[in-house]
Amino acid sequence: MNFPADLHYTKDHEWIKLDGNIATIGITDFAQKELGDIVFVEVETVGKTLGAGDVFGTVEAVKTVSDLFLPVSGTITELNPALNNSPELVNSDPYGEGWMIKMKVDNPADVENLMSAQAYESIVS
Repeated sequence: MNFPADLHYTKDHEWIKLDGNIATIGITDFAQKELGDIVFVEVETVGKTLGAGDVFGTVEAVKTVSDLFLPVSGTITELNPALNNSPELVNSDPYGEGWMIKMKVDNPADVENLMSAQAYESIVS
């Protein structure tokens, strides 16, 4: 499995990449493999300010629906438009074209409290 070292991870299997105070968020390679074929990503929180750990949307696979949890507090600014027509991008490229949302982070330093790739890999291995 793939765990890019430049990302931070949550126990709920989301990843986050910070660029200034803008973060890109998706689910990990481990999570997409556990879910199976993803058929729909629903995020109705664009424009809303949420806290760390809050549900920002859901991901629907053939056999299950899972909540998506925000790694840090902030305002959701964008849903990946490609997921409307191609939710399977989450399966094929979870850290690239399959990203889910972008957000403005309230406190960028909060990202440092999340897991490193090595720490995340140790809990899912």
